[in-house]
Amino acid sequence: MSAAAPFDTPGPRWFSIPAHRPFVEDLARGLLTALAPLGPEALPRATVLTPTRRGARALADAFVAAGGGKALLLPQIRPLGDLDEGEPPFEPGEISLDVPPAVSSRRRRFELARLVADHAHLLDFTPQAGQALEMAKALAEFLDSCQIEEVITDDGRLDGLAEGDLAQHWQVSARFLKAILTAWPDRLRELGLIDVSDRRVRLLNALSDQWTTQPPQGVLIAAGSTGTAPATARLLGVVAGLPQGAVVLPGLDEGLAEDAWAQVGEQHPQGAMKRLLDRFGATRADVRPWWPEADSRGRWRRRLINEALRPAEATADWLAQIDRLRAEAPGLDPIAEGLKGLSLISARTEEEAAVACALLLREALEDPGRTAALVTPDQELARRVSARLARWGVVADSSAGAPLAASPAAILAQHVAGLAVDPLDPVRLLAVAKHPLLRAEALAARDLELKGLRGPAPRDADQLLGKLADHPEARTLAERVLAAARQAATPYVDDQGSPAAAARALVESLEALADPTDLWAGSAGESLASLLSSLITDGVALPPASAIGFSDLLDRLVNEETLRTGGATHPRLRIFGAIEARMVRADRLILAGLEEGIWPKNAPIDPFLSRPMRERLGLPPPERRIGLTAHDFAQAAAAPDVILVHSERRGGAPAVESRWLWRLRTLARGAGLALPERPDVLAWARDLDAPGPYAPIARPAPTPPVADRPRKMAVTRVEALTRDPYAVWARDILKLYPLDRPDEPVEARARGTAIHAAFETFALAHPGPVPADAAEIFAGLYLSQLVAAGMPPAALARERALAREAALWVADLETRRRAGAERIVVEAAGSLTFDIGGRPFTVTAKADRIEPTADGLAHILDYKTGAAPSKKQVETGFSPQLTLTAAILREGGFPDIGPREPGDLTYLRVTGRKPAGVEEVRAAAGVDSQEAAIKALNGLRELVERYDNPDQPYLSRVAPQFVHDHAGDYGHLARVFEWSTSGDDGEGSE
Repeated sequence: MSAAAPFDTPGPRWFSIPAHRPFVEDLARGLLTALAPLGPEALPRATVLTPTRRGARALADAFVAAGGGKALLLPQIRPLGDLDEGEPPFEPGEISLDVPPAVSSRRRRFELARLVADHAHLLDFTPQAGQALEMAKALAEFLDSCQIEEVITDDGRLDGLAEGDLAQHWQVSARFLKAILTAWPDRLRELGLIDVSDRRVRLLNALSDQWTTQPPQGVLIAAGSTGTAPATARLLGVVAGLPQGAVVLPGLDEGLAEDAWAQVGEQHPQGAMKRLLDRFGATRADVRPWWPEADSRGRWRRRLINEALRPAEATADWLAQIDRLRAEAPGLDPIAEGLKGLSLISARTEEEAAVACALLLREALEDPGRTAALVTPDQELARRVSARLARWGVVADSSAGAPLAASPAAILAQHVAGLAVDPLDPVRLLAVAKHPLLRAEALAARDLELKGLRGPAPRDADQLLGKLADHPEARTLAERVLAAARQAATPYVDDQGSPAAAARALVESLEALADPTDLWAGSAGESLASLLSSLITDGVALPPASAIGFSDLLDRLVNEETLRTGGATHPRLRIFGAIEARMVRADRLILAGLEEGIWPKNAPIDPFLSRPMRERLGLPPPERRIGLTAHDFAQAAAAPDVILVHSERRGGAPAVESRWLWRLRTLARGAGLALPERPDVLAWARDLDAPGPYAPIARPAPTPPVADRPRKMAVTRVEALTRDPYAVWARDILKLYPLDRPDEPVEARARGTAIHAAFETFALAHPGPVPADAAEIFAGLYLSQLVAAGMPPAALARERALAREAALWVADLETRRRAGAERIVVEAAGSLTFDIGGRPFTVTAKADRIEPTADGLAHILDYKTGAAPSKKQVETGFSPQLTLTAAILREGGFPDIGPREPGDLTYLRVTGRKPAGVEEVRAAAGVDSQEAAIKALNGLRELVERYDNPDQPYLSRVAPQFVHDHAGDYGHLARVFEWSTSGDDGEGSE
């Protein structure tokens, strides 16, 4: 049959454009050729139905290209999903006036969430607002599926939804769905609305009835649709039978063997078209080529893809099929021909895959006039590629858009909603105070951070504002943010509030903080405004929520929104989703995201229906979606220049390559061939940001002038010099002092400080005999110190129990130790100065507790709430605190005590657990403690002498065995992770 006369035979008329051909270009060229003899007015009177809006735009561009640049009056091109936006004959005229308007998607979801909350008694739990919203989303998908498949009766019933012999949890689901299917139609009638899917089905059916009784006089073509929905299939059948109607299918496989065709199922790329043809009693022989001579190129690629994706049951004779293909073309290897123009890239990670895709797109631009497109269902990968293209100043037309959640306005809204939960959350307070939309003075935000919010979280607003008394600008900024937090929290009474009222209060808070002109500007501002407006107007249907529930609800909604970025884009580069690329073709196609779970996605899990329940209701199995995506892949993979991109790891875990890629590999291997690869692109990707040879960073080894090196150190800093000299260089020489984190956890630090303070206060208040109520006194002192340190109430509840046990142990300890001590000296300061190379050096110590005895000794004790240094660490000098304190004591460095020989060197470990406390002696009184003190002092002399050498560097982490126990404050500055994992052999360590 000639393409110039597609309507020369009676209907029904079924056509197909092979997968390897550019669909819209062939469609436009064929229609122009067919209508040319009828005059210039024939084309604008024709109507073409496409599956999507993007397909309609692509077809319009194809008509312009096919017309050779001449002016054309285009046909009416309408996407099937927009029946209520067209004009006759596409819209069903006055019939649509009798169909109620559709409920908006957000209003529908909010109303369904309310129904979920109202029927929570039928479930095994009571959902929160965010959970109700998620369940509403699943319910909406269930209702859409039922309406599209037309299984709901006129009275809203599902005949197959009987509890019967279902498992108990599915019985709960069935009862819940029955209740929803009863309540939801009633609610829609109250609103005077219907579901979008229901309206679309009604309009499609009305259009089918109208065109059956009153066939349109002009040419009507439905192109690119496979008729997966019954109403759409019904309409395609009507169009195929019209006097001047035709249906053009995308990529029907007329070469698949009949036995394999009979086994085509839900997951096969041809499954939808097979169901469509079977519905109307048509066979593949009834489907004619739309452009007969279009099958001259790319035939073997199409055959290769179709053979690779044939039904699993029909793959047993793959080797025989390869022989049959080769017999069809003597002197030619069809498999090798099909692999021409097809290549594979296996990247290590998704980041490397994104760089490779960007390079392939950029490479295509080197040829003037050449177009390229990335096709992937992975929106995150698409955004990564867009970001990588930006380095060359290239902006591709991407359908992935940008997430609303990443926009400044949405981030501010989420933080303010979070402040309604906890208005004194330091991290959120800082995030809001420093947000660019607030335009706060940088100095005010800096003072608010350093003076008010670093360290433990403030107990109340007064404490925070009190810290900022000397910084009026920072105080004003804090008051501004706190006022916005209070405003956002006003709707919550008894911990519950209406989400609509919460959204209104949030908007008022945002506009009080930021200029509304900036806040609602741009696509992000408009999208956020639309979202909050819907919450205010339609959110009245949502169940009440707490502050944290509304914050969770807002996060869910914001993270679901995508911004369609506008602006100038490159005319030759595009990034599509799999469905959007169905009718679009470029000179180079990059198919990325070929991992199981990505492309294809796993079969969706229905939270309400089991597989038997779906089958009983007449709903399609979940695998049908896999078949549709397989068709999209097969269409794209048949293009002349195709590059398949697979990532070996995703999210740090091994990834399984797509079943389609695996099948292609297997088929090629069966033919003794392999998929061609592009190692050059991977090499480019790996060298792009590492142009030089591999040169790992070395361990930092600063060598400051000897004159700048410290000549006075506390025993704790000597310990740091022994373990991590770099930390001494950073703190004691450069004077870089670590800052507390905002909302610094106070438990560990506060516990240690409180124990020290309680021991000191107790000893000073009760220097004599231990009082009878010593345990109660000590516990009170300990807990009061924890309160003063800002320990949260939840942690205090635990500490009270531990304090009782610890105090009993301490009371017994004090009774025993005071019996042999002359007195108790707490927090005693001592120092010792000696010459090294003619220059004085001073070591200082502040002993937690010293107990002079009548025999001239003095026991030295140090309090610990965590693990104490081991005996080996003390003996080897890695923990010299006690031994150096003993050396200072021997030399008379403690004026209040005088020269004494050291007694026991002991750690008092107080935990409150079992055991509540432990005395851990590291050197016993006498020879042990004396030798330990002498050894420690000699070791310090040697250490100081070593660092008096100007060539001695302050290396990082010379004692790596302590990394996990003592991470330190300067590891990030020393870039420990980089040099410790890059092959540094540790040369120069001590």
